[in-house]
Amino acid sequence: MESNNTLQIGTASGTLLSVVPNIVSEDIVKTIILAIIGAIISFSVSVLLKGLTKSKKK
Repeated sequence: MESNNTLQIGTASGTLLSVVPNIVSEDIVKTIILAIIGAIISFSVSVLLKGLTKSKKK
């Protein structure tokens, strides 16, 4: 079975073009802020857990 790249590209392009007008700049800013907060919390928890496991090994 031969793949049809034209159909895949057309589907991806149509999906992208239908989503782009619905994205508001406020949503992008909110997403960036939530990503930054999530990264900070993830890093903090990993450092905390690393410190707790080191103290149990001693």
